[in-house]
Amino acid sequence: MSQRIRFKINGVMEEVSVEPGWSLAYVLREVLNLMGTKVGCETGNCGTCTVLVDGMAIKSCLFLAVKAKGKEIVTIEGLKGKEGGLHPLQEAFMEHFAVQCGYCTPGMILAAKALLDENPNPTEEEVRRGLSGNLCRCTGYVKIVEAVLAAKEMTGR
Repeated sequence: MSQRIRFKINGVMEEVSVEPGWSLAYVLREVLNLMGTKVGCETGNCGTCTVLVDGMAIKSCLFLAVKAKGKEIVTIEGLKGKEGGLHPLQEAFMEHFAVQCGYCTPGMILAAKALLDENPNPTEEEVRRGLSGNLCRCTGYVKIVEAVLAAKEMTGR
């Protein structure tokens, strides 16, 4: 039996009809056509589906859409920098060549944003620990960690 829920997505209130077993990842991609949220393993192990729910990084493949009722969700499409440009994390990922195939990038960036929001001045080890729930099959994470550390500097933290 479907249920209507309202939530704020990337700054805009939305109301959608969802089935009880639908994941938030499914609703983002298939109902709202927000394709930046990737689906990899569908078991919460890879982190490609990471989004922010009320500021916390969550694996949207494991988060039931009905639980999003009344929440504020940010996907990679809603991440903005000053004056609507790229967010410093997005800029840092490009500048530090932290993107290869790009599949993990949205989840990595949103996990990094949650980390920097919680800890504005993380050490390299804290960045590595903060991103440990997100897998990249292309890199050794060196460039990704460098990008996150550079982004903290770009935001004046």
